[in-house]
Amino acid sequence: MASATTSAEILRHTTAFTSELLSVSNLRLRLLSVLRRKHPTSDQNVIRQLNIAAETLENAISTSNSSNRLSSLRRAEKLLQSHPDTFFSSFLLSLLYALLNRHIEAAHSLLNVFSSDPSLARSEIAPIVYEELFIIHLLPVLQSFKEQRFRILSSLSSKSLGYDSDKKSRFEKSVVVSGTRLLSKMSGGQTSELKELERDYEQVLDENCRLLVGYFREVLSNENESKLTRPPSPILQKTVKCDEFKLNEDGQSKVEVIELRNCGYNNPTWAEGERSVEFASSSSSTKSKSPPFYPQRVSPKIFRIQKSRRALNAISPNLNSGSELESSSEDNLSTSSSESESETQEKNRNMALFEPRGSRIQKQKQPIYAESSSSPERVMAADSDDLPGGGKCTPPKDFVCPITSHIFDDPVTLETGQTYERKAIQEWIDRGNSTCPITRQKLHSTQLPKTNYVLKRLIASWREQNPGHVSTHSDNPDPETDLIFNSTLAVLPSTSPNSVISQATMDGTISELRLAITKLCMSEILRESEKAVLRIEQFWREMNMRFEIQTMLSKPAVINGFVEILFNSVDPRVLRASVFLLCELGSRDKTVIQTLTQVDSDVECIVALFKNGLLEAVVLIFLLRPSTISLIEMDMVESLLVVIKKKQDDFLEMCLKPKAASILLLRQILGSSEEGIVPSIARTVVSAKAINNIIESLEAEWAEERIAAVGILLRCMQQEGKCRHTIADKAELAPVLESFMGASDEERFEIINFFSELVKLNRRTFNEQVLHIIKDEGAFSTMHTLLIYLQTALQDQCPVVAGLLLQLDLLVEPRKMSIYREEAIDTLISCLRNSDLPASQIAAAETIVLLQGRFTSSGKSLTRASLLKRAGLDKSYRTQMQVDQLSDTSKESEENLEEEQAADEWERKMAYVLVSHEFGLLFEALAEGLKSRNQELHSSCFLSATWLIHMLNVLPDTGIRGAARVCLLKRFISMFKSAKNTEEKALSMLALNSFIHDPEGLNDLTSHMKDLLKGLRELKKSCILAVDMLKVFSDGNNSSIDWWNHTELVQVDCSAHGEVLSIVCFRDKIFSGHSDGTIKVWTGRGSILHLIHESREHTKAVTSLAILESGERLYSGSLDRTARTWSIGSEAIYCVEIHDMKDPVNNLVVANSIACFIPQGAGIKVHSWSGASKLLNPNKYVKCLTLVHGKLYCGCHDNSIQEIDLATGTLSSIQSGSRKFLGKANPVYALQIHDGMIYSGSSPLDGAAVKIWSAANYNMVGSLASTMEVRSLAVSSELIYLGSKSGGTVEIWCGKKLTRVETLQTGTNGKVQCMALDGDEQVLVVGTSDGRIQAWELS
Repeated sequence: MASATTSAEILRHTTAFTSELLSVSNLRLRLLSVLRRKHPTSDQNVIRQLNIAAETLENAISTSNSSNRLSSLRRAEKLLQSHPDTFFSSFLLSLLYALLNRHIEAAHSLLNVFSSDPSLARSEIAPIVYEELFIIHLLPVLQSFKEQRFRILSSLSSKSLGYDSDKKSRFEKSVVVSGTRLLSKMSGGQTSELKELERDYEQVLDENCRLLVGYFREVLSNENESKLTRPPSPILQKTVKCDEFKLNEDGQSKVEVIELRNCGYNNPTWAEGERSVEFASSSSSTKSKSPPFYPQRVSPKIFRIQKSRRALNAISPNLNSGSELESSSEDNLSTSSSESESETQEKNRNMALFEPRGSRIQKQKQPIYAESSSSPERVMAADSDDLPGGGKCTPPKDFVCPITSHIFDDPVTLETGQTYERKAIQEWIDRGNSTCPITRQKLHSTQLPKTNYVLKRLIASWREQNPGHVSTHSDNPDPETDLIFNSTLAVLPSTSPNSVISQATMDGTISELRLAITKLCMSEILRESEKAVLRIEQFWREMNMRFEIQTMLSKPAVINGFVEILFNSVDPRVLRASVFLLCELGSRDKTVIQTLTQVDSDVECIVALFKNGLLEAVVLIFLLRPSTISLIEMDMVESLLVVIKKKQDDFLEMCLKPKAASILLLRQILGSSEEGIVPSIARTVVSAKAINNIIESLEAEWAEERIAAVGILLRCMQQEGKCRHTIADKAELAPVLESFMGASDEERFEIINFFSELVKLNRRTFNEQVLHIIKDEGAFSTMHTLLIYLQTALQDQCPVVAGLLLQLDLLVEPRKMSIYREEAIDTLISCLRNSDLPASQIAAAETIVLLQGRFTSSGKSLTRASLLKRAGLDKSYRTQMQVDQLSDTSKESEENLEEEQAADEWERKMAYVLVSHEFGLLFEALAEGLKSRNQELHSSCFLSATWLIHMLNVLPDTGIRGAARVCLLKRFISMFKSAKNTEEKALSMLALNSFIHDPEGLNDLTSHMKDLLKGLRELKKSCILAVDMLKVFSDGNNSSIDWWNHTELVQVDCSAHGEVLSIVCFRDKIFSGHSDGTIKVWTGRGSILHLIHESREHTKAVTSLAILESGERLYSGSLDRTARTWSIGSEAIYCVEIHDMKDPVNNLVVANSIACFIPQGAGIKVHSWSGASKLLNPNKYVKCLTLVHGKLYCGCHDNSIQEIDLATGTLSSIQSGSRKFLGKANPVYALQIHDGMIYSGSSPLDGAAVKIWSAANYNMVGSLASTMEVRSLAVSSELIYLGSKSGGTVEIWCGKKLTRVETLQTGTNGKVQCMALDGDEQVLVVGTSDGRIQAWELS
């Protein structure tokens, strides 16, 4: 039994192994590639997570930043500990623990690899550890199986091998028998017995490895060696008996320690292929003629060779172990002179039987038993005399370049472990290839390494021993067909097939394949060529895509043959087979793609076949790598969508799934810079209902497909925003999060954009659910990952990343301190201030606007519309809600109320963290942005600042308002004064309103009072907030007189046309009616009234003008007993209808279908435009009329006021008439209705020239104690204008306080007969009896 192993020995060997892996990246990457390939594919989610862990571990190894390294290691450890039972995770954990200097845990993890998959561990992952720790305990197992194998092989007599007794001397020296020849002499029973033995051998080794792993773990746990742990007894086959062991003279079994490389002990004979078995005998030996197959004792010096051989293997992983064994044997012969020649021969025989699979050495008939590797295509030694150039030997396969087929002159070993001639591999790379020609693994660097001098020296040594070697390539290619096969044979790999039998089958298959290729390329009969294609496809599938077959099929002549089939065949099966083969070849060899793209018609043919229904051709189109412009010109979006929507089970199994290729091509098209094309394509994708199928690709195995799907969905959300609800509802986001780790910087930003777009949902509660998924899903911390990415992202990308990070951090109630929040807001502020990069500034300002969190169903921000609604202009908000088609059912109203509450809460939290950061530092950055001349930046900063300042009204007062006032108050006052449109002015007003309730803010605003009043008056008609602000300003000012000031704009003399009897304002025009029947149209430009049109179609005085609210028509009433309807043009008016009113028309008022006027006598006439008329209130002499909402108000000669409901004819008295006072009448000359109040104007005989009544209950609510006789009235939201009978005076009274604030003089003694206010209530226009028109502006 082997001696016990100590924990120090275990740690020494495992630590040396992991240290070597951490320091040699090429070796580490090669082993990771093996692990990925060997790992079961049943659970793709596990594979994805392990790949992410591997990438994270690589980042930790490569980084020099200790904090980043520690963070990456912790993230990787968390991932790996969730899958502790796989050999892949155990291997990664061993490296991780080694990096953390936790060597005992690293040793345990490495032993887990041997426990999970012993065969893989000892053959490919850690053969050195296997040799150092395991083999010494397995020698009895090796001895037992060696004897059993010899028992089977020894049953073959020399006669059965074809040698007679006359050739005894030849046999005695050295006989090297071909493996094919040996197996051909075996019976079926012997073959089956040998195969069964090899299977049992593998199983026993696996069980012993697991047994020893448990032993080593126990040793490690007993680190202080307080108790002795003995090695376990090895498990032997049940058929093996103890008495079968041969004993030496001392009664002990002779055990020979034989150095094997790459787990040669466990390689089955059945898998040896063309390897030869050597029998040797010496005439001087006294032992049995049958060579002993049990292990023999050797000199301890042989162990010293191990280190040098391991180093050699690390330098040249592709080097044949046979060459190593040769050097070892020679060294042993030279250093062990005390051993007899027969003993040496016996050792060589034993070592030959235990040579590793794929590297068993065939020997020449030479006295020193020199070894060399052989090619599977050639029979050496005894059969070499039959070859041309007999007497020469073939060089070992590891001495021959697989590209040139020549012996190496300047060998270089790539990171994949494959060795090539420097010139050949350099040419391969220069042609644009970036993969290893044999393994097809992507090369991380195309810079070739230094020459492999160890291999070069071995080749030089071999050349000295074999001066007459045979070249491994043909110098005389055959014409015609050999043009296809010539270089193919040169690059056939020289690794042995799995068995001798399979090699023979392979030889026959290659011959048949050559025949099929010849028919494809040379036959003029289409049917023969089609059959050849189908046969080639069969070969490809059956031979498991061997490299030699690939090389044969990749020749331009063969590729052109496939293309000819695509052009001419109509058989769907043949077409699919051709496309399949071209895809398989093109995915492995770029020269195939180059051949296809050399002729444009070839590409067009493939595209045409795809669009006509050969859907598998999409894979080939993808491999052709067409430009984006070419893809757009191909017009195959609809065909791509057909593939995406089709069940994948309906397609052939190819190198790339057609759906994946379609997704990648569609993403490339949508990535076009053609602005007019992308929206239409995105709409096509949405309308084709392919969104759900694209969402499925977010869970694809291939990361490239997942990222491409992200890009497509992002474009669809940007162009057709309503699809984001489907995506948010059905998408699995965990795979997308996992793709983030291995993605490029550009792809990472696209994923961030995807998430940012996804959370622009019109339901706040749903939005927060999606944010929780983004935050919590995935195998690593999304918050930490985004934080790390934010620190390295491009400046113009940072705002979007910061915005998403801030939203994720805000899912809980804001904390006093959060590194994620602080970093995100600092980034936004930094980007806002970076004037050298306007794109970054704009992105930061727009991100802040979006953080308010209100969106339409299409993902458009509602920040502006919601702020306008709060300012009183809710038309924009209502319009967008109507577009969203929100229902008003009670159930949905309850849901909307819940959503509104959630949105308010989110807005409050977001505004709080933004304005509280560094005591309002964000306000300083926004103030700087408002100074920019970039309109886009200015607009976004303006909106952001307005929102945040407005939110100060609902946030706790922590002194932030003062910081906002210092930074932004003057800026908003300036913008309020200079705003060009109502919305901009209203938003500025909303921001200024936040400072009114602050004493210091109100004081600052008061100093700019005159600048603010004009704008507030303009807004008061449409914004209730403006009225409230005016009230606040008015309440805070003791003198109302200081508030109002009118400036005369213009005075026009129209006395040539008589008196000005009526005036009306509409939009930018003023219409005046004159006593000579003239109607004039004016437009005001600056301080000048411009006459743009004049009409005199009435024959007598135009007593009244009226315009409906719709503004489509102007109505004029005249003493000529007619009323006319005018069409209002841009520069003139046109009479379109004349109505005969039967009576002179005074004071015409108009509704949609009727007109009311005062006739010559008593009463009021109601005239229908159809011609009918009736008389109302016949007992009263009416002096003035006004019509509001179907109710007619009459001011009468007897000082009475009535209300008549035109719908019912009901008459109500507001003010009763009075008898003549001192013989004088007191008529009501003017009536106005404004804001639910009735204003009447008359003489001041009873002490009040103007009385104010409530239209609701007819109660008098006030009066104006003017001393003049009022002949005309005009009422605004704040002021009451009184036109006098004489003196040309206009008094202005405050509507709230009912005090006179100003008096205007027309400059004449004429009567003010009519007055009108413009739509903004800023300009007053009056007409006088002496023919003058004057205008004043409120300033």
